[in-house]
Amino acid sequence: MIGQKVPNVTFHTRVRDESIGGSNPFRWQDVNTDEYFKGKRVVLFSLPGAFTPTCSTYQLPDFEKLYPEFKKLGIDEVYCLAVNDAFVMNAWGRHNKLQHIKLIPDGNGEFTRKMGMLVNKSNLGFGMRSWRYAAVVNDGVVEKWFEEKGFSDNCETDPYGESSPQNILKVLKGEK
Repeated sequence: MIGQKVPNVTFHTRVRDESIGGSNPFRWQDVNTDEYFKGKRVVLFSLPGAFTPTCSTYQLPDFEKLYPEFKKLGIDEVYCLAVNDAFVMNAWGRHNKLQHIKLIPDGNGEFTRKMGMLVNKSNLGFGMRSWRYAAVVNDGVVEKWFEEKGFSDNCETDPYGESSPQNILKVLKGEK
């Protein structure tokens, strides 16, 4: 994975647009991979799903809390990607009162599949989802890779540690 370019896909997002008015002032906006990654050094972390226990209790809140540490180390953005639609990702972001982390909806799982990280989680009633991983991506090219152990369909456990913000920070600080 290291040295490979991230896949070129279009993400179907929903963005706030005050010109719409009403109680749901959002419109569709397609955002391609280049808009997220070109000319930036980012941390991308991907997880099984919004509102799920490990993702909501540890991973997303810890990335949000530690965001300033990533900025100090030259990271331009931190993105969280999940195989969820834009409506779910936006609701999850509001629920967690995110200020820093940007959520990317991979509703069809296209980016996740092309990254080789799509797994079947039917044993949990989730269907196809992302395996938990993270990467440092520099100008669209994977520079560092953090994949949880045990990659498999219908995994009985939910490994977490390799892709934690604490582990990524440790590696990035080791560069200095």
